Amino acid sequence: MTSTAGSNRLSLEGLRQSLGPGILLAGAAIGGSHLVSSTQAGASYGLGLVGLVLLINLIKYPFLLVGTRFTAATGVSLLEGYQRQAGWYLPLFLLITAATGVANIAAVAAVCGSLATNLLPAGFGASLPPTTLAIGMLGFCLVLLLWGRYRSLDRFSKVVVALLVVSTAVATLAALLKGPASGESIGAMFSPSPWTLSALPFLIALMGWMPCPLDLAAWSSLWIFARREDSRHVSTRAEAEADFNIGYLVTVVMAVLFVLLGAWVMHGTGRSFSPAGGVFAQQLIQLYTASLGGWAHALIAGAAFTTMFSTVITCLDGYPRSASAGLRLLRGFEGREVHSRSDHGLWIVIHGVAAAAVLLFWASSMGALVQLAMVVSFVTTPLLGWMNLRVMQGRQVAPADRLGPLLLGIAQVGLVVLSVFVVVFALSR
Repeated sequence: MTSTAGSNRLSLEGLRQSLGPGILLAGAAIGGSHLVSSTQAGASYGLGLVGLVLLINLIKYPFLLVGTRFTAATGVSLLEGYQRQAGWYLPLFLLITAATGVANIAAVAAVCGSLATNLLPAGFGASLPPTTLAIGMLGFCLVLLLWGRYRSLDRFSKVVVALLVVSTAVATLAALLKGPASGESIGAMFSPSPWTLSALPFLIALMGWMPCPLDLAAWSSLWIFARREDSRHVSTRAEAEADFNIGYLVTVVMAVLFVLLGAWVMHGTGRSFSPAGGVFAQQLIQLYTASLGGWAHALIAGAAFTTMFSTVITCLDGYPRSASAGLRLLRGFEGREVHSRSDHGLWIVIHGVAAAAVLLFWASSMGALVQLAMVVSFVTTPLLGWMNLRVMQGRQVAPADRLGPLLLGIAQVGLVVLSVFVVVFALSR
């Protein structure tokens, strides 16, 4: 049981050197759960699900924070914490990521490829199928990650996240100033009710991937080591958590903005919206342009594309990074040997090629794969949350570094809420 020296110190220079893992988490989270699920929430139910979006972000906060606090407090990764806590924690985590990783990468790349057609010249864009563009995006990200490693990921993602925040904020502000496209009042924005059995599948998807699956807590933990190697700065607990909080605040604000965007541009228009992410995103761009005029096309198309591209590149790093570190731990490696660049690079190639193969040869099955990934992410959320709490509140962490009464209380309530939804989901099946 250890505690990081000077864990309560926070300086601007230290924060600057520590800033990165939290931004990467934001880049990974602000993807399908925001552009698709949050916007669909606004499109279908107006403002009726804003409370649920805020609630799910709140109750998942302690579980995702564990990845950062545990590593800052103990000096080892959350995956090592799993291994030390109980023998089955780490293998279970790796099974979950194996069941979700390739499908999720392929899905976000497919949506990204579809959105890329809006940013190309009309003739050129029409000649390139979305699948080709999606595989091109995967190839670009693969080369960037293999060539520049964490440094390229860190620098590139900060620029992309900044662009998507600015473009989405401007797009939402423009929509709010214009007024609801349907012309309905604010009161009408709370109809129909989302609290029906027929809405349950959508609520499950929203809760499962909002703001992100809990296995991303391990990514934050591993990115701290990569950032330390890049900056040569060992972050204090306060610095690491400040970085995490900045990234998390961005994800929450963006989730609300996308709900507002969906409500103002799509709710009450009488249109039916596709459940397919790429088609839905195209509908959003078309309706937004129709509502505000042709000048808005590039703005919303750019916001949508950067949203999904940030998710593609962070997922193509995060899933392989956790697979590499986890398997090396199971093979007996310890300390710095857990974090192997060559192994990580190999797993990046494996995930990238597998995702491209899904897009090329099994596109018709991708919906089923994504559905499986969503269900696995959702039903394992309470279990992963419980595992994170056990590790954080256990013997490996000094009492002063464990979650305090407020965060622990939020986490315990969150476990109950998430477990109840899983039971309701199981009964409904």
